[in-house]
Amino acid sequence: MIFLILDVHYQTDTLLQSEKAKVAGIRFQDIKINDILSQHTTIVNEVAPYESGQFYKREMPCLLALISQIEEPFDVLVIDGYVFLDGISKAGLGKYLYDNLLIRKPIIGIAKNQFKDVSEDYAVWRGTSKHPLYVTSVDFHIMDAKSIVQNLKGLHRLPDIIRKVDFLSRT
Repeated sequence: MIFLILDVHYQTDTLLQSEKAKVAGIRFQDIKINDILSQHTTIVNEVAPYESGQFYKREMPCLLALISQIEEPFDVLVIDGYVFLDGISKAGLGKYLYDNLLIRKPIIGIAKNQFKDVSEDYAVWRGTSKHPLYVTSVDFHIMDAKSIVQNLKGLHRLPDIIRKVDFLSRT
């Protein structure tokens, strides 16, 4: 199975008084080894302003911009955030992204903070961390998604591949 993990980093251009985003993606396989197949980045110059409760409106176009440029195959998307804000039906970034993909792919969302309507059933504890990650998914069985996140390479709360894609989006 080939995964594509995505992250977006926003940068303010003080001269132009606008924001742009650097979007990064890493295609990898083998969750325990994280065999990196390719790395991708793009810049999105016109980023929607942040709207409370409407984060997907800002982030989704950035993710779609990078996905549309990737020609190599992948089976599953992994995003930083929620697919469902209640775990099962209230659409979050991942569900909106899924609905807007030209070719639908399963999506696993990994969130660092618990959303008020997400139960502990979606928590994944890694390493010796006192704080879990929260995993939701669409078109992918939730227990399998949690197992993948649990087994991603890395000894700490954040899997190594999340750190790598975050670094790629910031550099």
